[in-house]
Amino acid sequence: MLRERRAGILIHITSLPSEFCVGDIKSGFELVDFLERSGQTLWQILPINPTSSKFGNSPYHPLSTFAGNYILISPEKLLESGLIKKEDVEDIKTKCEKVDYTRAYTTKRNILKKAFEKFRWNDEIEKFFSENPWLKKYCAFSVIREKSGKEWYEWDEETKKSGKDENIAQKVREEMRSEFDFFIFEQFIFFSQWNELKKYANSKGIFIIGDLPIYVSYESCDVWENTHIFKLDEDAKPKYVSGVPPDFFSRTGQLWGTPVYDWDELQRDGFSWWINRLTFSFQLYDYVRIDHFRGFVAYWEVPYGEKTAEKGRWVKAPAEKFFRTVFRKIANANIIAEDLGFITEDVKYIRELFKIPGMKVLQFGFYEDGSEHLPHNADKNSVIYTGTHDNPPSKAWFRTLDENTKKRFELYIGKKPSEEEVPLEMIRLAYSSPSNFAIIPMQDILGLGEEARMNTPAKQSGNWEWKMKEFPTEELSEKIRELSKIFER
Repeated sequence: MLRERRAGILIHITSLPSEFCVGDIKSGFELVDFLERSGQTLWQILPINPTSSKFGNSPYHPLSTFAGNYILISPEKLLESGLIKKEDVEDIKTKCEKVDYTRAYTTKRNILKKAFEKFRWNDEIEKFFSENPWLKKYCAFSVIREKSGKEWYEWDEETKKSGKDENIAQKVREEMRSEFDFFIFEQFIFFSQWNELKKYANSKGIFIIGDLPIYVSYESCDVWENTHIFKLDEDAKPKYVSGVPPDFFSRTGQLWGTPVYDWDELQRDGFSWWINRLTFSFQLYDYVRIDHFRGFVAYWEVPYGEKTAEKGRWVKAPAEKFFRTVFRKIANANIIAEDLGFITEDVKYIRELFKIPGMKVLQFGFYEDGSEHLPHNADKNSVIYTGTHDNPPSKAWFRTLDENTKKRFELYIGKKPSEEEVPLEMIRLAYSSPSNFAIIPMQDILGLGEEARMNTPAKQSGNWEWKMKEFPTEELSEKIRELSKIFER
């Protein structure tokens, strides 16, 4: 339950200013300083797990739900540690208008290999390896995947089924010691840098809100080593995949294509996989937003092979039992529910039963009278946004409105704003609302338009590439601080 009025900013690490074609953890320290100067106490990010160009670089299609994305590792922090030379850092600096993932994957991997050559194995990294049980299988998975150039379900039968074999990590390490140890090193560096950033943020009074997709990708290490908790057939192919049914916005629904959980199997051992996943997440973040919260109550499953989500069905999940287990086993389970879209009474019941804050999105509030997303309809135990990573920036949103919707917005704010004024008006609405948390995308803070959109859900490529040129000015920082103060955030 959210008890204090706070304000914060939504921006993913990849979007932060940097000289390496992708924002990284070093940029995060500068963002924390900006947040502190601006009177902000919340920083919301997207998932920080390993991404792949094969899947559009989407942070919601990770290769592991535990591992960190090596492209977020800071070369400058490696330099501070004495693991690389200054010329190594200078050689990979380049100016990019947007995130260049192809370059980032290559340059960050190469510089990590240089650092690995100089690194001396020590007790600290051995401790890290032994304290993170997920890491053994992840390293084995990564070595085999890189060597074969194939996804796990394309491997030979024995290797494909070796995810459950407790000896697979030892076997791979014995055969390819250097490659295996490199992945331990990569994750050790990532989490060393991440933990330093989180500690710094918390020392400045800033809390980090992480993002947890409910589903995991079929290609992930998680599915390879836990095939039994997903609805797969004897050949480890999905029987059903995830999505949402047809609605007003989509005639054929949305087909996400990730495997769905076998909740009977998950329940059998007290939801241990989920408990481990959430426990680990709360070590990394102060709050966790869970994507597609309604999927814990009932989820839409579509037979594998269908081209659309139309022929799916609703299947109940043991939500109450699951969340009772979560809150009993995890003391600091500060969960935020992404409860957007088709939300039924049973979903509201679970959210209210466990006092889990939900979300309000201002951009959704003006399409009809009496919308629950209008600021005055928000309750205290909620997080209000002008828009999310899936929405256009507010200036671009305003441009798309029909006359009736635009009129509704103008009546609500009591003026006819220019496009340039819209972001600030939206920020005021969010800050003035009863919601205890107000989160503003950085694009709205900067007053940017469509060119700065992070993700267009129906678009297959070109997403996740927006990158901030530089940090906001002191003048803008002061304006945000004043607004936060006026609305007691």
